[in-house]
Amino acid sequence: MIKHILLIEFKDFVSLEELSELRLIFESIPNKIEGVTNVEWGTNNSPENLNKNYTHSIVLSFKDDKCRENYFPHPEHERLKEVFLPMIEDILVFDYLLS
Repeated sequence: MIKHILLIEFKDFVSLEELSELRLIFESIPNKIEGVTNVEWGTNNSPENLNKNYTHSIVLSFKDDKCRENYFPHPEHERLKEVFLPMIEDILVFDYLLS
């Protein structure tokens, strides 16, 4: 299984309503793209204040590397990016193989 972690700093103009809509889009991905087994959405609540300006995380789980490779060019991922990318001030992406 592969974990695909996004740490996100959203632009100031992004509303709570827009974030809720974006969350629903992300959470629908496992129903639309084969091999995406789970999506987790979280808001930073660490008391350590080490998050830099990243306020949200999204973790996608892929069955395997082939499923991850299928995800990137998939039309549903492209639709997601049309909504998501204009909202981002900064993003950090980190993938790892769950052993």
